Amino acid sequence: MTAGVGPLGATPGADHSTDSYLPAHGNGGYRVLHYDLDLDYRVPTNRLAGKAVVTARAMHSLSRFSLDLGSFRVQDVRVDGRSAKFAHRSGKLRVRPERPIAYGTAFKIEIRYAGTPVPIPGRWGDIGWDELTDGALVASQPNGAPSWFPCNDRPADKATFLVTLTAAAPYSVVVTGDLVSLRRGSGTRTWVYERNEPTAPYLMSVQIGRYELVDLATGGVTQRAAVPRRLRPLFGHDFARQGEIMAVFEEVLGPYPFREYVVVVADDDLDDPIEAQGMAVFGRNHLDGRRTHERLVAHELAHQWFGNSLTVADWRHIWLNEGFATYAEWLWSAVSGGPSADVLAARWHARLATEPATIVIADPGVDRMFDPTVYKRGALTLHALRTRVGDAAFFTLLRSWVAEHQHGTVTTDGFREHVRRFASVDGLLTAWLDRPELPALPVFGL
Repeated sequence: MTAGVGPLGATPGADHSTDSYLPAHGNGGYRVLHYDLDLDYRVPTNRLAGKAVVTARAMHSLSRFSLDLGSFRVQDVRVDGRSAKFAHRSGKLRVRPERPIAYGTAFKIEIRYAGTPVPIPGRWGDIGWDELTDGALVASQPNGAPSWFPCNDRPADKATFLVTLTAAAPYSVVVTGDLVSLRRGSGTRTWVYERNEPTAPYLMSVQIGRYELVDLATGGVTQRAAVPRRLRPLFGHDFARQGEIMAVFEEVLGPYPFREYVVVVADDDLDDPIEAQGMAVFGRNHLDGRRTHERLVAHELAHQWFGNSLTVADWRHIWLNEGFATYAEWLWSAVSGGPSADVLAARWHARLATEPATIVIADPGVDRMFDPTVYKRGALTLHALRTRVGDAAFFTLLRSWVAEHQHGTVTTDGFREHVRRFASVDGLLTAWLDRPELPALPVFGL
């Protein structure tokens, strides 16, 4: 425990968490408007020192509140410039300001902290800030953001960010956002990134390594990559169609929702690629010179629309991220010379039919929110909808779903209501989303 101006206990119920799957994360008593993070990272010792200024608005009258923060030493906490009592234990930084904060009031929390950033352990493994062989990466879905900064760790609490990070000069630093400044010091470089679109904490990412920064595609959306020099030949082949994938997705989904897209290839093996806001991170094992993993290239790009611009209100709606991104893979396959969406749907339907039907896609449960069935059956739900309503209505409702909820939060019930504007298919959606039994794929037009 780290004590501040005086002792502060963990009062039951004080955190007002509203996440149904991760109730220990987040605080519903306020909404964050902006994070200003000033960080110093030492690669050889994996030491991070930071000052976070969190601007928030009270959603209730607050005599106390909490933020999520991993295993750092908290040196000081101030609220609106005044020293505040605080306690830091078990991933929660609990704060009692000198004066209560009235409902609707905007206030600023300043936290100084330092220590060794380590991932957040949990049922999905270690999530968040992770050391590489020579550098660091952040992959925070779903609950890893507190591994490197104090936050209100709920997907629905989206805010803007300014991130300043200083590291040794040989290393490149890539943060989700637009690079607005690069200052050179004595043996160091300070990188400043701004994220103006509302962003969930888990979608903020930092990548530090000996990377070369290269153009990924020309024309249209700015697309860049950070790649180790020795991997550039493989990368150049495996990501050669990145610009084409972007063009296809902009046609079927609507305009790319951010100013640029950055791909990072870490010089370490990663189990899976991971999306962040305006960014996707791959391991060196995802490059082989044969485009073996191109479906993942498409999948991670699709998350910029589904997951990043349209963010789930809480984690039980995860199929709105993963089912949609998986279906985008199928759309790319169909236009790039691979199997059509019809063929892929039939294959996956046949495979799922051999497995126990135990997951309700609309609410799979925290233990199975990343189960492959959520991904594939989510995609099958969209294909069944497309088959029932026809291409014209399907792609119109898809593009309008994206446009109307840009940079917002979404729910499964919200998607049902959206679909009702285009077709009467409540029974189809109920069968696919609310019941574990696998429905038959509909026949076109029936």
